[in-house]
Amino acid sequence: MADRTQPAGDGAAQEDGAPVGTGAPRPVPADAERTAAAAAPADPAPSDDGTPDDAAADGRRSGRRSAGGSRKQRPDTLWGSVREIILVLVWAVLIAFVVKTLLVRGFYIPSGSMENTLQLNDRIFVNVVEPTFGPLERGDIVVFEDSKGWLPEQLAGAGGPGDAVYDALAFVGVLPDRTDQHLIKRVVGTGGDHVVCCDASGRVTVNGEALDERDAYLFPGAAPSEIPFDLIVPENHYFVLGDHRNASADSRVHLADLTENAAFISHDDVVGTAFVIAWPLDRFELLQNPAEVFADVPDSASGGS
Repeated sequence: MADRTQPAGDGAAQEDGAPVGTGAPRPVPADAERTAAAAAPADPAPSDDGTPDDAAADGRRSGRRSAGGSRKQRPDTLWGSVREIILVLVWAVLIAFVVKTLLVRGFYIPSGSMENTLQLNDRIFVNVVEPTFGPLERGDIVVFEDSKGWLPEQLAGAGGPGDAVYDALAFVGVLPDRTDQHLIKRVVGTGGDHVVCCDASGRVTVNGEALDERDAYLFPGAAPSEIPFDLIVPENHYFVLGDHRNASADSRVHLADLTENAAFISHDDVVGTAFVIAWPLDRFELLQNPAEVFADVPDSASGGS
């Protein structure tokens, strides 16, 4: 009898974790059995075809992974927000650049040559589309590139970081352009016009028709011109004057320049026509063409002397 029970006792001790050589299994408390049963994963329930169903067990494992994954997604969520902000800024810059190139462009006024229509440090917007559809009209306020060298040479100084940032934003159209390579004047004569100063009343005439500029846009007390001239505007060019004639180095000043057509602005140099004063807010104003001043001017020099 002892020979038959000894192997059975040794086997039970090894399987249940009792020390080898005790000869019989150690009793396990009832509470420990319940605790072990609760900790052990439940066997998968059989499916309809008799095979174990792992859906419940997979669900528990998936829940644990989701709880841990939500904590790991926080850095990804932060980066996603930063990426969205960057994309919005990039799109805003691209849109501003397209608008500047194809529709409107901002400039600021650095001098008093167009007073009182435009004041020093006004911020304006110009329509860059209009010049692409044909010639400008008399009375338009035009921004143009200084390809004729009207502006005095400036000493090129190294700008600070703030200047570099401003110029970059101005380049894409976010801020007004403040470079010294553009001028703004009013168109008085277009291609083929015969422009003369002055008649017996001191007024500028275009194709024989005197212009009543004083009440429309001339600076108070300023004469239409203190420089006499008699000229024909070349085709595809403009004769331009400042509204503050005494403070404007415009077409009149460059009539004696030896460079061909130095006193006239080529249509190719036109950036656009000013249509609004946008800043400061108390100066906000839509800029209108004073068509009444030029209403009686013939279309060509053949209409006058």
